[in-house]
Amino acid sequence: MTNPYFIGENVKTFRNFDEAADNILRMMSQFIEINTLFIAKNDERTNQIMKAVNRDDVLVDEGKASPFEETLCKVSVDAGRQVVIIPDLKQSNLTMSLNVTEELGGGSFVGIPIYYENGENYGTICGLDTHPFEFSKEHVELFETMASLLTYVLELDEAYQQIQTLSAPFVPITKGIAILPVIGVISEERAEHIILLALTKSQELSLEYLIIDLSGISQINQFVVASLLRIVKLLELVGVTPILTGFHPQTAMKAIDVGEDLQNIQTEANLERALNKIGVVLEKRKM
Repeated sequence: MTNPYFIGENVKTFRNFDEAADNILRMMSQFIEINTLFIAKNDERTNQIMKAVNRDDVLVDEGKASPFEETLCKVSVDAGRQVVIIPDLKQSNLTMSLNVTEELGGGSFVGIPIYYENGENYGTICGLDTHPFEFSKEHVELFETMASLLTYVLELDEAYQQIQTLSAPFVPITKGIAILPVIGVISEERAEHIILLALTKSQELSLEYLIIDLSGISQINQFVVASLLRIVKLLELVGVTPILTGFHPQTAMKAIDVGEDLQNIQTEANLERALNKIGVVLEKRKM
């Protein structure tokens, strides 16, 4: 007998807010047959469509930005934390004079703001149609629930970005020298983040040397080693000399497994030795 609660490989995972938002809209479209569902981000000046799902007519394009004052999203934000329903855009005092109403030729709208946990507005999640649409109590509850869920996802995404930064902090030491401690598990996404950080900061600070400390890496495999060696090669291409520290024996063995030669890579046992090698001496202050 099959266990009805076993989901297995059908479990969906999302890497960031954008992926979660896209899937939320597509799931909502299965329960509400309105032509367009979209999520917009606004800063009280500009309203940008982040994600959109259109059925028959393309009413909203992803990436499009418009003056906030002229959008239906402003109507939603002005109403606060409640769902705004406008069955007929041409008959409502809130929307009849908007350019978007004229462009659509009328229709219907539903929307609710999305907030961060601190109460700051992120944007809105909305539904739009060029025809009158009858919104049920279930539709209202769906929008309320998804707005709350997106708040939670926003906070998770922000926390994840902070963790990414903390797990690869860039530490300038002196002119031309910095340290990049790498901590935790390196995934494909983290590897790309670390590579971008190393290259960007190296150029910004005009580095001559970048010491990459590996002692905080919790898992070593062929992918991790290949990513580290890629960072080394890219740094050398932009004129920065990388020095690896905390290079455990198992890391070297994995490097051999992926067919890489470590002879041309500068390595030291620890940070102090790496700094001494390039002429930086640590002195203890006498109390």
